[in-house]
Amino acid sequence: MTTKTRPLPRTGGKVLVDQLLIHGADSGFCVPGESYLEVLDALYDQREHFTLYNARHEAGAANMAEAYGKLTGRPGICLVTRGPGACHAAIGVHIAQQDSTPMILLVGQIDRGSMDREAFQEIDYRVMFGGVAKWVTQIDDARRIPEYMARAFRVATSGRPGPVVLALPEDMLTDIVEVDDAPPYTPSRPGVAVEEVEKIAALVTRAERPMMLIGGSGWTDDACAQIRTFAETNGIPVACSFRRQDILDNASSSYVGDFGTAVVPSLIKRLAEADLLFVVGARLGEMTTRTYTTLTSPNPNQTLIHVHIDPDEIGRVFSPALGVVSAPDKLAEALAPRDWAQRSRWSEWCKTLRDEYLADILPPQHDYPLDMGAAMHALRDSLPKDCVVTLDAGNHTGWAQRFLAYQRPGRIIGSTCGAMGYSVPAAVAASLREPDKCVLAFVGDGGFMMSGVEIATAVQHGGRPIVLLFNNGTYGTIRMHQEREHPNRVSGTDLMNPDFGQLAAGLGAHFERVSDTGSFKPALERAMASGRPAVIELVTDPERISTRTTVTALRSAKASS
Repeated sequence: MTTKTRPLPRTGGKVLVDQLLIHGADSGFCVPGESYLEVLDALYDQREHFTLYNARHEAGAANMAEAYGKLTGRPGICLVTRGPGACHAAIGVHIAQQDSTPMILLVGQIDRGSMDREAFQEIDYRVMFGGVAKWVTQIDDARRIPEYMARAFRVATSGRPGPVVLALPEDMLTDIVEVDDAPPYTPSRPGVAVEEVEKIAALVTRAERPMMLIGGSGWTDDACAQIRTFAETNGIPVACSFRRQDILDNASSSYVGDFGTAVVPSLIKRLAEADLLFVVGARLGEMTTRTYTTLTSPNPNQTLIHVHIDPDEIGRVFSPALGVVSAPDKLAEALAPRDWAQRSRWSEWCKTLRDEYLADILPPQHDYPLDMGAAMHALRDSLPKDCVVTLDAGNHTGWAQRFLAYQRPGRIIGSTCGAMGYSVPAAVAASLREPDKCVLAFVGDGGFMMSGVEIATAVQHGGRPIVLLFNNGTYGTIRMHQEREHPNRVSGTDLMNPDFGQLAAGLGAHFERVSDTGSFKPALERAMASGRPAVIELVTDPERISTRTTVTALRSAKASS
């Protein structure tokens, strides 16, 4: 009989750090706080195995962790202190929830003896994060840390991925306990049965004008290649959901665009003409369905097949003819070898949608000194295949979403919940993970002023993101809505910006300022060659309020309505 070794005494902080390592965490993002000193101290001894990146703001740290979760499929780890620290980090939790991203937020908490007295920075995190996170709890007994941490990793990655929040009372972290470690976690990811694939085939092959919609999280590079094989073999047109364009190589003959803020107008028309919509991995949420208007609720005009990892998501708004609970990579693997012998019947339909997409990515002619459509189009085929593009919120992202091309192993990383201030921290996280990879951040002047200081985090830790800063002196998206609804009544949207060159230099970044189209690509090349983080200020005209309209056009439309 094997004699079990008695575990060594450890502080709660050390037990927690040991669990992070056991479950494969290799890095975390933080703003330090006295409420979790024992965790910071335990991490000191694990510097060879775990890299701790100290951000400049908790929202930045949380966004970095969320971006890490998107890039790796493993929980991004964020550590913040109690009260204000947790409040600042809440936006990252909200993004992770709406974007289905695995993430674990560890919050230093007040001591247990001071609970329920409104102690300094006291918050009940179960209440605060209860409607935002996938699971929220507090660890009051250090002996249960292995149990809670194993569950946190499983919950964050199983089914529909999402954020977990764990509150850590500071005196619990100093307790000395003897406890066994948990084994490494294994996520639960449902697969698809053969008979379910046959049911899908029976519906799809009866269609005259089928369309696939793919999206959501949980796609591996192999799964992306498999879904491309299936789509091209069968000649099915495939669109991606909002900011998930990297799932299907945009060079594929089956790729026809994305249902996001830069959607090809003709794609909306073609969706109405489709007689079957085959959705894999995507939520049929507000952004993807244009505020639930492109499909009829609860019974769509199209035959709807909805495959999603979360059974609660199937039929949430639109009732499907067939709902299948499966992880997207499992379904892609099952579909890859399938040839349903309908390619000749669907080829013209697919080609029509593909041609309309290709026509839409040709930049329209205009006489602005800096033509971002032409600049992006010139960049489209020259970026490295593994380039990571991060997006903020705002109309400026339309240039990247409409005119750039995406494929794996390259990535498009953007908040699908529309959070400003996301892009720069996300780019920092991507660049810290792989410093030699090309990482481009798209951000407006408003979003940059929310989180641009995180460039200092990249400088400190060796990241080299390139930030494309669109400066038009306004909160562009809101200005567009103002001009559409209340022309010539600008209120609260004008910006007075600093000298971005001095700001970038002060943060330790290379800087370029571009005000004409011909200067863009040379400036980008110099930035890439600089060997350090870079900011390229793009001086754009607020009149060109989006990729598809102008302020003048909006005012004219309102006047004639």
